[in-house]
Amino acid sequence: MNRFYPLLVVLAAALIAGCSTQPKYERPAVELPQAWKQSAPRFAQDGRWWRIYEDQELEKIVAEALEGNYDLIVAAARVDEARGLAAEARSFLLPRIDAQGSASRDQISTRTANSFPGLPREFSTYTATLNLSYEVDLFGRLRSNVEAARAELAASEAAREAVRVALAAEVAKSYFSLRSFEQQVLLTRQTLDLREEALGLQRKRRDAGVIGDYELRQLEAEAAAARAQLPGLEQAREREEVALQLLLGRDAKQVFETQIPRREGPDTKLLAPVLPAGMPSELLLRRPDLVQAERSLAAANARVAVARAEMFPSISLTGALGSQSAALSNLFAGGAGIWTLAAAVSQPIFSGGRTEARTEAARARERAALAQYQQAVRVAFGEVRNALVAQTRAREAFEAQSARADALAETLRLARLRYSSGIASQLEVMDAERGLLDARAARIDALRAHRAAIADLFRALGG
Repeated sequence: MNRFYPLLVVLAAALIAGCSTQPKYERPAVELPQAWKQSAPRFAQDGRWWRIYEDQELEKIVAEALEGNYDLIVAAARVDEARGLAAEARSFLLPRIDAQGSASRDQISTRTANSFPGLPREFSTYTATLNLSYEVDLFGRLRSNVEAARAELAASEAAREAVRVALAAEVAKSYFSLRSFEQQVLLTRQTLDLREEALGLQRKRRDAGVIGDYELRQLEAEAAAARAQLPGLEQAREREEVALQLLLGRDAKQVFETQIPRREGPDTKLLAPVLPAGMPSELLLRRPDLVQAERSLAAANARVAVARAEMFPSISLTGALGSQSAALSNLFAGGAGIWTLAAAVSQPIFSGGRTEARTEAARARERAALAQYQQAVRVAFGEVRNALVAQTRAREAFEAQSARADALAETLRLARLRYSSGIASQLEVMDAERGLLDARAARIDALRAHRAAIADLFRALGG
């Protein structure tokens, strides 16, 4: 029984292995406002916030982006990598069992104490064993490593979700930019058609001597000005379409050969403000990038415990059970069985300050992770505040541009009446047409900015 006493001591030590060096981690407290100042009646509850636009084409292309975007594919692969590393860390908590077989042929020197008369100098040895090894996690190094890996897995999952939210917002903004350029191209073409038609009528009037060359040249210049705007708008539309296709993850052939379906009709629908009344600001802490920063902090905290545990003893248990014989045919015969049990304790004595340096480095990384988390919280609330203001101001700008366009449309109608009555000049009509074109283009861009502000707000809220 005495020969097993050291092993019993080691096993007793394993039973009290709860004395970990890892301090209990708690999420840092941050000072938050009670609730948002703004309120509104609607909010996306299922995560697919882009459905608030009630645009089926947008829903299709967002779904395509979430399937094929390469940034999201990379983020998903990193989650799988972190999941594998977490499983590897958990495996070290369990014993390791290996099967081993060996065969050797040896010759003993006659000039050593191992040589005895009558014993053959040459002999064979065949061995087959099951080997077990296990590290007693007395000071929590392995458990801390598991906690760190789990936290890093959660951080990578949050990073993937952050990419997903940002991707959906970018797709929505690019989509509405494309729609804005389409509307501006359509508006410019309509204006150009009207000016070409008016120019044809004025040429007839010039030929009849009603007007002179001066008035005709003014109309030709206005038509040319509208025609000159069209190539730039069409180029901007094509450039935005390519950018959107790249966000969708389409390959080179699709980028060259396919198009986003065009929409020719006018679109002036406003969205209600996004944010429910009295929503607690603590919900923002669920934002993916904040979750990622907080989980990275938890991982850094666990890594400190891993580094500190390296300064304490490590205890390893090993064992083997098998058979050994001089002939392969007798390997599993009676009397060939062998076994061994062993325990080893290793205590660092001097490493030139290596373990202390590792601990200090881990603590520094933890301090950096804490500062990054606190900064991320501040940035997140700043982004939400800016997005809320942008949402409100973009709506006000659209309403103002709509009122301006309506007023200028009436101005143009009156200018044409005055011109047909001989009260006003053709120059007043052209000024009114130019002003109405600018106002309608500004209204289209204001609507784009309003919808982009909605996407930015959902991105700031974490989806």
